[in-house]
Amino acid sequence: MDLMEIITKRRAYRSLRPAEITEDLVRELATAASLSASCFNNQPWRFVFAYEPEVLEKLGQAMNRGNRWTRAASLIVAVCSRRDLDCVVKEREYYLFDTGMATAFLILRATEMGWVAHPIAGYDEEKAKDILGIPADLTLITLVNIGRHLLPPNDLLNEKQVEIEKERPERLKLEEIMRLNRF
Repeated sequence: MDLMEIITKRRAYRSLRPAEITEDLVRELATAASLSASCFNNQPWRFVFAYEPEVLEKLGQAMNRGNRWTRAASLIVAVCSRRDLDCVVKEREYYLFDTGMATAFLILRATEMGWVAHPIAGYDEEKAKDILGIPADLTLITLVNIGRHLLPPNDLLNEKQVEIEKERPERLKLEEIMRLNRF
């Protein structure tokens, strides 16, 4: 698969089926993330790869109601960082950008390997940090839910989520997101 094919294939599916997670898979995803660029090579990202059934079950308690589907994830990656782990140039704080790029590498590698990797924002940060033992001074930026796509959709999805599962949500036109030379 070439990179554009991987980018095109990547979807934030919610209907997942159980799949075996190995330490080799975790290391492969972590390696992909670790190769991302960062300001002065600071590498501000920190990841917790949760795949033990007991931990995943506890994490389910930290999810918002609309993210009930995450209970079918086989692996949940907690993506963390902290402002002082990366460059701060005047008011520009790079840690969120750099950690986002590393997370994108992880997601693209997972996609290339045939996994769904769906990042979410709908969770109780403090509860998730407590369950995973993440230090209080780190920001839990996202939880990336990883599993194998399941069709037909499982019963953890609501009606709207089942519809979204059928085809990629419409993207903005390039003219809405792109400018040439000046805004």
